[in-house]
Amino acid sequence: MELLRYWSARVAQSVFVLWAAFTVSFFVLYGLPSDPVTLMLSQGGTSGVLDPAAVASINHEYGFDQPLIVQYVNRLGAFVTGHFGVSIDQGQDVLTIVSRGAWSTIQIALLSFVLAIVLGLGIAVTASSTRMRWLRQLLQSLPPLALSLPTFWLGLVLIQVFAFQLHWFPSFGDKTPNTLVLPVLTLAIPVSASVAQVLTKSFLGVWRQPFVQVAQSKGFGRRQLLSKHVLRNAVIPALTMAGITLGQLLAGAVITETVFSRPGLGSMTQRAVQTQDIPVVQFMVVLAALVFVVVNLVVDALYPVIDPRIRRRGLVAA
Repeated sequence: MELLRYWSARVAQSVFVLWAAFTVSFFVLYGLPSDPVTLMLSQGGTSGVLDPAAVASINHEYGFDQPLIVQYVNRLGAFVTGHFGVSIDQGQDVLTIVSRGAWSTIQIALLSFVLAIVLGLGIAVTASSTRMRWLRQLLQSLPPLALSLPTFWLGLVLIQVFAFQLHWFPSFGDKTPNTLVLPVLTLAIPVSASVAQVLTKSFLGVWRQPFVQVAQSKGFGRRQLLSKHVLRNAVIPALTMAGITLGQLLAGAVITETVFSRPGLGSMTQRAVQTQDIPVVQFMVVLAALVFVVVNLVVDALYPVIDPRIRRRGLVAA
């Protein structure tokens, strides 16, 4: 019963987050003191005086001529029923437009996530297990350095070195698998630094715990201690970080796809912002919130699997 109440509360919180994301984005985008249709037509290259009848017709088609609260209720009802609107810029269903660029972005985000976890875990395990002080200090200094690198600058450096000078990988495009290497590295390096920082601190803390010292006195080697005792107890803080990280990767893909001229959600969002395509921009805001919500629910579900003490209590620390 306690577990059911917990998950009911978590689902309710998730629904509230999605509603809040929708509401805030709606009033920010639709409540601006400007005519989105006029802005879109003007930025789209239309010159001279716009036809008032054409502008009024488009405003009526998208409901912009209705009171703001009526627009909000209509849009909220449409979102709940799976109707996300029509792009002002392209005249197509928003979901159709987003689905065209989703796979490219998902590829980069997932590959970057896997690489970041592998790199972060490798640095943390080595830094916390090695007996060589100089190596431990070197590895512990790498994450702060990587975190200080702006994503766009790192991408440009990788292009300059590996594309223009060494000619190992292409600098742009999405036609061949090797075009994924540089974008994935650009996203994975800063993220792996965050994971490594959290994991290293967690590993070092667990190594000092009395139960580890007791197991060590019983003759367990460092490898056995790491796999059977340290890893499981140290991974929970990193699991939370990994959940947040996956959402950040999707957001970081916007910059990365722009740097590497890759079609995807990033370039699509950039175009939607430039053309004042409000339905597409709002859908992307809600989609980002949905990703964070789903990832956090999955992370919460994994806590009891990793730590049986959480399963017995039936509660997960927020």
